[in-house]
Amino acid sequence: MTPALILDGTAAAASIKSEIAQRVKKLSRTPGLGTILVGDDAGSHSYVSGKHRDCAEVGINSIRIDLPADAKQADVMAAISQLNSAEECTGYIVQLPLPSQIDSAAVINAIDPEKDADGLHPINLGKLVLGHSAPRPCTPRAIVELLSRNQISLSGKNVTIIGRGITVGRPLSLLLSSKEVNATVTTVHTGTADIAAHTRNADVVVAAIGRPHFLRADMVKNGVVAIDVGITRTTSGLQGDIHPEVSTVAVALSPMPGGVGPMTRAMLLSNLIEIAER
Repeated sequence: MTPALILDGTAAAASIKSEIAQRVKKLSRTPGLGTILVGDDAGSHSYVSGKHRDCAEVGINSIRIDLPADAKQADVMAAISQLNSAEECTGYIVQLPLPSQIDSAAVINAIDPEKDADGLHPINLGKLVLGHSAPRPCTPRAIVELLSRNQISLSGKNVTIIGRGITVGRPLSLLLSSKEVNATVTTVHTGTADIAAHTRNADVVVAAIGRPHFLRADMVKNGVVAIDVGITRTTSGLQGDIHPEVSTVAVALSPMPGGVGPMTRAMLLSNLIEIAER
């Protein structure tokens, strides 16, 4: 079998950032991206720092609010209020996950939906359900865009999503089943009796559960398109949810790292520029 096409998210993201830089130049006012980061998680700090580097590359201003791991709910709410009212902030994100003492749902609800660059506010998720224009969740949007830029259509395809989290699995199932994408979607999770029975019938499998090398070659059919979203820090380094052996049977594979991750950051910039262009 021909080696799997590697879906290079880094290259695709670089192209998108170049396009965004040109759109920024056409604006009468420079947009600003805000981030709120709570705690000391190394992955979250690295991810947020990457977002601010992206902003610098494309000419977008950035506003960074970092809070300690023992921050109280009131501290996070105060930061949200600050960015909701800040004129220089076009849109912003609260980096997830939050420490256990913080009510994540209350935090997301407090974000101004018009500034919701992550597309996770209930109003914007509701607009996704209805097919109305709104910021789309970044990682689901990244997956669709990465496939599109590699001329892989999802229309009419059977897609199995492993995972039902709020940032990937659930919103991705909505986006993929929308008329604009037109896929048939199955979501499997910890309550699914036989996950492999579903993944073997899928044209596209998206693994988003955070279990290293969970998806094996015997769990997919020949010619599958495999998208790795999970990432786990192990003693061997960062590992995705898809075992390397899947590349021997897949027609296309999004690697981890270097696949969906860079595209997710690029989609955050896309959401922001679309908010600025309204």
